[in-house]
This record gives sequence, C-alpha cells and structure tokens, in this order.
Amino acid sequence: MSYVGSTLSNLIHQTAFFNLTWGNYLMIAVACFFLYLAIRHGYEPLLLVPIAFGMLLVNIYPDIILSAESSPNGQGGLLYYFYKLDELAILPSLIFMGVGAQTDFGPLIANPKSFLLGAAAQFGIFAAYFGAIALGFNDKAAAAVSIIGGADGPTSIFLASKLGQTGLLGPIAVAAYSYMSLVPIIQPPIMKLFTTKKERAIKMGQLRPVSKLEKILFPIVVTIVVCLILPTTAPLVGMLMLGNLFKESGVVRQLTDTASNAMMYIVVILLGTSVGATTSAEAFLNLSTLKIVVLGLIAFMFGTLAGVLFGKLMCKVTKGGVNPLIGSAGVSAVPMAARVSQKVGAQEDPTNFLLMHAMGPNVAGVIGTAVAAGTFMAIFGVF
Repeated sequence: MSYVGSTLSNLIHQTAFFNLTWGNYLMIAVACFFLYLAIRHGYEPLLLVPIAFGMLLVNIYPDIILSAESSPNGQGGLLYYFYKLDELAILPSLIFMGVGAQTDFGPLIANPKSFLLGAAAQFGIFAAYFGAIALGFNDKAAAAVSIIGGADGPTSIFLASKLGQTGLLGPIAVAAYSYMSLVPIIQPPIMKLFTTKKERAIKMGQLRPVSKLEKILFPIVVTIVVCLILPTTAPLVGMLMLGNLFKESGVVRQLTDTASNAMMYIVVILLGTSVGATTSAEAFLNLSTLKIVVLGLIAFMFGTLAGVLFGKLMCKVTKGGVNPLIGSAGVSAVPMAARVSQKVGAQEDPTNFLLMHAMGPNVAGVIGTAVAAGTFMAIFGVF
C-alpha cells in the first residue's frame, strides 16, 4: 500500500497544478482570450492562434522552451529550437520572402506618392524611440522597442536580435504581433476622429495599369537602391523583393507557390509558437514588459495618426484627390491595414472602393519599416 500511495503522490505532484504560480494562470487566461479573438472574431488567426497556443504551452510546461545550456541532459525544449531560428533572424527573413510572393506591388508602382504615406506612418517608430529613452531604456533597447510602431512583427524580431536585445525579444514580438492582429480595433477610432465624413467619402480615381516590365524591374531596382544605401536591410528588403520577383517574373511558378503557401505557413507556425513561448509569467509579468506594451501601443497609434494627417495634407494639396483614410495603411500590417481603410471608407459610402489605393501605402510601409530598422542598425554600427 505504501508503494501505491507513494506512486500516486508522485504522479499528483508531477501535475502542473503544483508548479504553477498566479502569474501562470493569468497568462493562461490571456492566451485563451487571444484564442477567442482569433477564432471568434477572426483577428489575424494565422498569427494569433499559434502565438496564443505557444503562450498557453509555456505557462503550463515552462521546460518546453528550456535552453540546451540550462537542461540537465543538454537537450533544450522543443520550442527552444524554434526560438533559435528567431534569434538568428532566419524566420523573419523567410516571412518577408513569403509576403513578397503574395503581394502585388502594382498599386505602389502606379501611385509612387504612396511612398510618402508609408514614410509618414513611420513617425510612430521615432516618437516611441525617444519615449523609450525617457522611460529608462538604453539606446539599443529603445530602438528595438520603438520598431513595434511599424506594426511589423518580423522586423521587430529581426531588429531585437540584431541589436542583441534577446531578453526583450519576447515582449517586443508579442506586442508587435498583437497590435498587428488588433488593427481592426485600434485604427478605426483614430481614423474617424481625425477625418471628416466628407473626407472619408472621397472616391479616388482608378489607378493606371502597370506593365509587366515595371513589375519585374521594381523589385530589382528597389533592392539595388535600398541595399546600396543601407546594406543592413538586405536580409529583409532583399527577401521581400526576391519573393515578389518570383511572383512577377512568371518563370518560377513552383517557387512562387512554395514561398507564398507551404513555406510561408510552416514559418508562421514555427515563428508564432516560439514567440508565444517567450511569454512565461516569470519573463513577461514585470515592469519592463508593461513599458514595452504601452510604448508599442502609443507608437502604433502615433504611426496611424501620422499617416492619416499626412493623408489629409495630400488631400488638400490634390484638392480632394486623395482619401485621407489610406494614410492609416502606411503601417506594415499587410494587408489588414489596407482592409481597414476599405472598411471605414465603405461605412460612409458602400460604393467607395479604397482597397487597391490603400495597398500602395501598405506595401510602402513594409519597406519603410525595414528601412527604419536598417537605419537603427547603421546608427549603432551593427551588421
């Protein structure tokens, strides 16, 4: 009987109930809330489901991301090896290739002024940088935190790893991907507050047709120009443009299909679950994380506001030729931010079709955030 009792006692004490803290239970609740948002409301489920599930797993079984160095047998947990691919900036670069293979750059080529809207939306990044400095972060940490303002998860991970801020990588990545997922909640109130009903109802003229030659030359020219000026952007901008060249060249259909489908979804699973697994209660529930989450939200809101205000300026300059709503799409959440511009515009006039116009600033925002990351790397002498 003593043997049976001892065995049962050991089994009971091996359950997670005896090892979890109140913080773990809180993070489990947050994970379930994220799953609810993703599944019930469809907020970027491809991102939020694996992130939330990784969050759930690590707070039930912390050793799932235990490093090989900390393990008694020298073997790390499953998600530790996924996470190493984040640290080495491999997964963010592959994500960019997939995005490039999925995205039509035609609206940006047809309306190059969209680059200005994409650039304006990066204001939130630099506003957050100075805010982070004021809150006590060092230069590199402030730069890593501020890139959240671009609403670009892969770039946030890439910059944090390149600047050696791996201790902050988890909160930064979760904040960036969370705000990407919550674009439909965060952006519309700002867009409506700073535009008039008349401005939101503006119909824009049809974009000019873009030739196949232009679409082929664009990724090549952008790669040459941007990477010559900021070579540190090559892993992100280069992969983005390579994926797009696969798509537009028309001669490597198999590579296009792989990059935009199978590879993309595999990378999203690996990246999402590993990012979620960095949110153990011990690592996530602290003052620094709270600062990062708040700064990220402020940066994203400022980026949205800057894009909308610059859109209003372009509206006045063009005498009503630009709907200011497309300025909010200058953040990097592709294509969610462009869809939000379309949705808010359609609320004023169901016949208004802004999606393709908004895709121009949206794609420009992806490039702009990568350039901002490269600028920080150049400032700090990181290659």
